[in-house]
Amino acid sequence: MKNKITSVFILLFASFSMLAQKQLTLEEIWTGAFRAQGMTALEAMKNTNQYTVLDFDRASKSSQINLYDFATLNKVATLLDSKDFKQLEGIDSYIFSKDEKKLLVANNSDQIFRHSFVADYFIYDIATKSLTKLAEYKVQEPTFSPDGSKVAYVYQNNLYVYDLASKKHAQITTDGKKNSIINGVTDWVYEEEFSFVKAYDWNLGSDKIAFIRFDETDVPQFSMDLYNQGLYPTQDVFKYPKAGEKNALVSLHIYDSKTGSTQKINLDKYNDFYIARLKWTNDANVLSAQVLNRHQDNLDLLFVDGNSGATKVALNEKDKAYVDVTDNLTFLKDNSFIWTSEKDGFNHIYHYDKAGKLKKQVTKGAWEVTNYYGFDEKNGMIYYQSVENGSINRDVYAIKLDGSGKKRLSTQTGTNAATFSPNFQYFINSFSSAKNAPKYTLNETKSGKEIKVIASNEKLEEKLAAYNLPSKEFFELTTEKGHKLNAWMIKPKDFDPNKKYPVFMYQYSGPGSQQVDNGWNGTDDYWFMMLAQQGYIVACVDGRGTGFKGAEFKKCTQKELGRYEVEDQIDAAKVFGTYSYVDKSRIGIFGWSFGGFMASNCIFQGADVFKTAIAVAPVTSWRYYDSIYTERYMQTPQENASGYDNNSPITHVGKLKGNFLLIHGTADDNVHVQNTMKMVEALVQANKQFDWAIYPDKNHGIFGGKTRLQLYTKMTNFIKEKL
Repeated sequence: MKNKITSVFILLFASFSMLAQKQLTLEEIWTGAFRAQGMTALEAMKNTNQYTVLDFDRASKSSQINLYDFATLNKVATLLDSKDFKQLEGIDSYIFSKDEKKLLVANNSDQIFRHSFVADYFIYDIATKSLTKLAEYKVQEPTFSPDGSKVAYVYQNNLYVYDLASKKHAQITTDGKKNSIINGVTDWVYEEEFSFVKAYDWNLGSDKIAFIRFDETDVPQFSMDLYNQGLYPTQDVFKYPKAGEKNALVSLHIYDSKTGSTQKINLDKYNDFYIARLKWTNDANVLSAQVLNRHQDNLDLLFVDGNSGATKVALNEKDKAYVDVTDNLTFLKDNSFIWTSEKDGFNHIYHYDKAGKLKKQVTKGAWEVTNYYGFDEKNGMIYYQSVENGSINRDVYAIKLDGSGKKRLSTQTGTNAATFSPNFQYFINSFSSAKNAPKYTLNETKSGKEIKVIASNEKLEEKLAAYNLPSKEFFELTTEKGHKLNAWMIKPKDFDPNKKYPVFMYQYSGPGSQQVDNGWNGTDDYWFMMLAQQGYIVACVDGRGTGFKGAEFKKCTQKELGRYEVEDQIDAAKVFGTYSYVDKSRIGIFGWSFGGFMASNCIFQGADVFKTAIAVAPVTSWRYYDSIYTERYMQTPQENASGYDNNSPITHVGKLKGNFLLIHGTADDNVHVQNTMKMVEALVQANKQFDWAIYPDKNHGIFGGKTRLQLYTKMTNFIKEKL
C-alpha cells in the first residue's frame, strides 16, 4: 500500500511539474528574450598587458572603447566615448595602429556582402584626444602603415594612401570600375569562399604595399530584382562566376611609396589560379602569397622579393582532393614560420625555417588542431585549440616548439576558446556547452588556473530554469552500413519510453562543417527545445563529409557532393525508426543552404523514410553555385557532369511522396533564388504538390524586422500540421 501511495504521489508531482513548466514561444526566441551576454569586439593589446572591449553605455546611449588590465580585470580608461564628439554617431568597429597610439573608428557602416562594407572612418589620436575624419566619403578596409604615418584604403575599387602629416590623399590605382576592375579588395567569390576582403598589405618598412588586382571583365553577371525600393523594381547587378564559368583574372602588384611606382609580379607560370592569401614576412622586403590552382589541389607558398619581384616556392602542398587555405601562417623573429596542414591526415602545426625547410611537426595524433593562438618567443611555447578531448569539444593547449611539454589549459568539457595577453601570462577563456551558457574567465597561462570570472550568463540560466527545458543528449550512431556518426537528440522533458514520438531531424552536412558540437547554440536550440516541449524528438547527425574527424572522413565526398551525405541521413533516420519510442512513419528533416540541398534530396530520395521536409535557401544544382566553393569539391561541370546531375535534387523530384516546404529570399546573393525557381518548375512538371514561401528582398539569412518570427512561425505550423 505504501508503494502505491508513493507512486500516486510521484505521478501527481510529475503532472504538477509539467503543468508548471513554462512554454517557450517564438516571440520570446526571436525578440531576444534569451540572448546571451558576451564581450563585444574584445581585442588583446600588443604593447601592454591589457585588452579593449567595445561597450555600450545605456545611460548616455553612447559607444565606448574601454581599456582593461589583464591581471586585475579593472577598467583602466575609456579610450574613446562617442558622446564626446558630435560627428561620431556611435562606434561600429575600430582598428589600432601598430604602436596603439591611434585608432581608426568606423561608423555609419553600409553592408555590401557577407563581410564587406563601406563606412565613415575617423582617425583618433589617444594622447591628444583629437578626432579627424579620414575622408569625406565612405571607404573600405582602411589600415595604418606600421609606422603609423599613413593610412591605406579602398574607394570605388581603387587603392589610396592618406598621409597623416600632410593630410593629403594619394591615389595609387586609377582603373577601378564597378563590375570590371577591383584593386585592393576582393571580388564577390573571394570574399564568400576565401573569407577575406582586404586584398592588400603593408610591409614592415611602411614603404611598400602589395595588392591584388581583379579583372572581372569576362566574368558573367548576375542580376537580382529588388521589389521594395520604389514604384518600379530595381536591379542589383554584380559579377558572379558559377561553376565552370570564367573567374576574374587576378594579378599581384607591389607599390613603392619612395618611387611612386607599381610593379606587376610575374606569375606567368600559373594558369587560371587564385591568390588566396597575401602577407609580408618579418623581412620588410619579402612578401608571402598563397597561390592555388583552380582545382585547389595544389598550393604554393611563394616568397616574393619586394624590389626585384623575383619569386620562389618556399613550400608546396598537394592533395588528391583539395588543400585547405590556412590563416595560421605566422612568421617568427628569425623569419622561420608556423604553418598548419592536414597532410598527415589530420590538421596539425608545423614549423619551417625561413627557406621553407621542415624543422618539426609540432603536434601529432588522430585529432585536429582547430585554432592557432600564437607563439611566445620568451618561453618557446605555442598555444592552440584542438579536439583532443573528443571531436565535439574544444580545448586550449600549450606545447613547446619542439613538440614537447604539451599541457591542457582549459578544464571544463565543452567549447573553450582563448584570447591571450600580449606577454602570454594570462588568457581570457570563453567557455560554453550544450548545458552551460557562455562564461568568460581570466586564467593564468602557466597552470590554466581560473583567477576570476569576467562575465557569465547566470541570470539567463536562471531565467531558462523556469522553463524546465529538455537537455541535449550526445551519442555515436552506427548506421546499418557500419558508419559511426556523431549525433545528438533532444527528447520531451516528460519523455515516456512506452510512447511513440515523431522525430524532426536537423542537419547542415557541408564539407568540414559541424552541427553536433558541445557548445551553446542559442536561437536554433531554443526552437528545437520548443518543439520538444510540444511533443517532438529533435535529432541531429553529422554524416560523412563533415569536419573534425580527419581528412579521410571529410574528403570522402569528393566529386560526389550529396551522395554519401544523403545516404547517411537516410540511414540515420532508419536507425531512429528502429527505436521503440519512435514512430517511424513520422520522421521529418530540415536544413538551410547546404542543409536545404540535403533536406530536398532526403525527402525525394528517401521518400519511404521521410514524411516531411523543410528546405530553406537550398542549392538545387551545384551548376548554379559559385566556382571556388563548388569546384573545390566537385571540379567543373564540364569535367564531372554526372557528379553534378546525379546528386541534384532536381533530378529526383519525381520521387516525392511526402510534405515539402521550400523557402527562399529573392535578394540572396549567395544561393540565388534561381535555385528554387528551377526546382519549382521541375516539381510542377512532375505534377508534385508542395508548399513554398518567397521572401522579397531578403538575403541568404532571411532576416530583418519580424521576418525571422514570421518564417519560424510558418515552419513551426508546417511541422505541427504535416508531421
